[in-house]
Amino acid sequence: MLPSPPLRLYTRIGCCLCEGLEERLRALDQPPILELLDVDRDPDLQARYGLRVPVLARAGGSAAAGAAPAGAPPAPVWVDLPPVPPRLGGGRLQAWLAAHGAVAGASAPGGTPVGDGP
Repeated sequence: MLPSPPLRLYTRIGCCLCEGLEERLRALDQPPILELLDVDRDPDLQARYGLRVPVLARAGGSAAAGAAPAGAPPAPVWVDLPPVPPRLGGGRLQAWLAAHGAVAGASAPGGTPVGDGP
């Protein structure tokens, strides 16, 4: 089986919903690689997400040519996923991730492109 692509979790310190989602993701049989971004540490992320955390995003392609330094691989474009139901866990969470293209081998039916982020 191919490894799942990394996921980005927009979060904030002390958010019980954020901590709960991170915990449920890490408890999966095949947990994804998580990149945690505290929205309060970046004014652009704070403006974009405000109190709307946790937000889970997947890599959804590459940024336009010229966006990365010469010779460097293009930066991924991150796609926000719909809100993860707060009580979803285990196999149901794994199925939800697959349905949203967030695990290896799954197709991505949509989401909101948000650029390459910080």
